[in-house]
Amino acid sequence: MMDFAQVVEQRVPHLRVPPPERTGTLVRLVGLTLETRGIMAPVGACCEVVGQHGHRIEAEVVGFNDKTLFLMPFTDPVGVGPGDMVRILHRSSQVALGPALLGRVIDGRGQPLDGKPAPVCEESLALMGRPLNPMERGPIEHVLDVGVKAINGVLTVGQGQRIGLVAGSGVGKSVLLGMLTRFTKADIVVIGLIGERGREVQAFIQESLGEEGLAKSVVIAAPANVSPVMRLKATHMTHVIAEYFRDQGMNVLMLCDSLTRVAHAQREIGLAIGEPPTAKGYPPSVFALLPNLIERGGVGRHGHGSITAIYTVLAEGDDANDPIVDIARASLDGQVMLSRKLADAAHYPAIDLTGSISRLMQSLLGPEDLKMSNRLRRLWTLYQQNLDLIQVGAYERGSNPEVDEAIQLHDRIVNFLRQDMNRGEDYESTRQQLRQLMAH
Repeated sequence: MMDFAQVVEQRVPHLRVPPPERTGTLVRLVGLTLETRGIMAPVGACCEVVGQHGHRIEAEVVGFNDKTLFLMPFTDPVGVGPGDMVRILHRSSQVALGPALLGRVIDGRGQPLDGKPAPVCEESLALMGRPLNPMERGPIEHVLDVGVKAINGVLTVGQGQRIGLVAGSGVGKSVLLGMLTRFTKADIVVIGLIGERGREVQAFIQESLGEEGLAKSVVIAAPANVSPVMRLKATHMTHVIAEYFRDQGMNVLMLCDSLTRVAHAQREIGLAIGEPPTAKGYPPSVFALLPNLIERGGVGRHGHGSITAIYTVLAEGDDANDPIVDIARASLDGQVMLSRKLADAAHYPAIDLTGSISRLMQSLLGPEDLKMSNRLRRLWTLYQQNLDLIQVGAYERGSNPEVDEAIQLHDRIVNFLRQDMNRGEDYESTRQQLRQLMAH
């Protein structure tokens, strides 16, 4: 005899009646994952584990095998044990969104970290957002003034572009990120601090943002000491908040620090549930996740609002061919390479034009401005290629007119590319300085 759900589904095939809520039982804890039986839930569902002594933790479904669900807890699973009850809290992740988020610091679940009451938001969206049809996206046709001379002048960025800041550790990524946060002319700034040191969260807010910057910003923080599933939720939260404000017609600057730590979080989850490691220990899910995240940025439907996305990418061991650097370079609309040699020489921001590129410059600049920018890049690169010969005195003046010009202008080019971290340079002023430099 069929039950009610079977009868309804047989008569109305498109209508599915959800099964009644049941509780499962915790049967195993292996590494980072909890295993439970007796409960059915989709991947991404939020569950609660209730210990025998009243201890409760929340966890997310990250995989399954037959009738066994794999859960990853949001916090340390101390206090839970075999036989503990598991129940479903939410079958999908929803995010509360609204203007009340401005000026706030929250975690990956939308809970406040700034000691204030939880923001009251009336709208909600799925954490994974809604994918845009690529044929509905508007074109990138307006220059974005980021307030940094080296980028405005030689690596010009457009509203809706996605770029990476690529560097090893300790060469000034965070400082440059702070400059972009303060000086970029955007309506809203959404900042995801993912997997970095906990002390940097407060330092970034106080030193880089300040009160004025925080007022038009939303900060989502998930430092290195939180669960990898919380780091991933914070990453998706960063993107869905940016999408919400973009769909309101605003030009959003989204900063994600760092894409590499996001990849590390997905690697921890993938390996914990049995994915095979491939390139440098990263499972296949990492290489599926990153392009999906990057594609959430860009110009909105028919030019309605934009998300200019800036991702920091850690080149581990200064290896520019690291697999995460490689996939970021292939997926983004350009990259800004930071050099340890320049940082050691107190050249800040330590932007190395060799290897840096903005793939949209040719559609953003006029012919004359594009010619000047490319000319400066060429002179910089020629000087770097001949640096050893120049320093030991082996290069003879007159051997190559272009190298002669590169040597003559080198000091002026260096002064143009350097900038005080507390002083912004607007786009028009930068173009004027570049014209004067190249009209020597």
